[in-house]
Amino acid sequence: MTNSASLAFPDLTRLAPRAGSKVVIAGGCGGLGRVLVQASIDNELDVCVMDLQVSIDRHPPPSGVLSIAVDATNEESVKLAFEQLQDIWGHIDHLFFMVGFALVPIRPLEAVSLDDWERIQAGNLRSAFLCSREALPLLMNSAAPSIVNVSSGLGVNLLKGYGAYGAAKAGLIGLTKAFAAEYAPKLRVNALAPGAVLTAFMGGGTGYSKEVTEEWAWFTDNQDKHLHLIPLGRIAVPEDVVGPALFLASEAARFITGQTLHVNGGRITP
Repeated sequence: MTNSASLAFPDLTRLAPRAGSKVVIAGGCGGLGRVLVQASIDNELDVCVMDLQVSIDRHPPPSGVLSIAVDATNEESVKLAFEQLQDIWGHIDHLFFMVGFALVPIRPLEAVSLDDWERIQAGNLRSAFLCSREALPLLMNSAAPSIVNVSSGLGVNLLKGYGAYGAAKAGLIGLTKAFAAEYAPKLRVNALAPGAVLTAFMGGGTGYSKEVTEEWAWFTDNQDKHLHLIPLGRIAVPEDVVGPALFLASEAARFITGQTLHVNGGRITP
């Protein structure tokens, strides 16, 4: 066990991982992921994007960013992706897990088919387990590794029509706590729980729907119902979530693990 008196004081002028840190952004071609990729580049981090090939083709990562195609719901695909990265980098410092999608339009549980239920659980929860498990050997080669999972406020305070998605995101919060407990003190694992964020996710996700056009209609038609629930009076944009994600992976958050940070404009105050 480390004596707290022996710890070097963190650089509190930098609320992001150290320059040169190696980060994997799973789901890095999505609306949140692309902003995190650019913010990571701006903070001089080495970035590897993992996403579906269709998403990489639709939103190619910037020049100099490593990309590896992966189906995060498929065990063999995830294994191969991290084995490839092991050969290239040898270790990673931080894993940002941003994979996920919801059923659109929203529907009551009685209208959710078993196939849709299992697809949502796989896309939001099984994928998180597989990515975290396969990333572990690379993370454990780092001096101070971390995982940041993007869950959802719907995993804590469910709204009607989001049952399958909310159950999966609640499971992701539980998975975050499990990894945090089992792999401390070496590895820190935390979750973010955003409210609604204006990205292509509102149309089902960049890898599972057409480019967002009419798919937004279901949310646009219901936006006023969301706005009155948010004390800060607006829907989040990706930057509102990316800042906290970088903080949780930084040295400034070195004594935070197993936690869920809510980023929702005050809609949920647990």
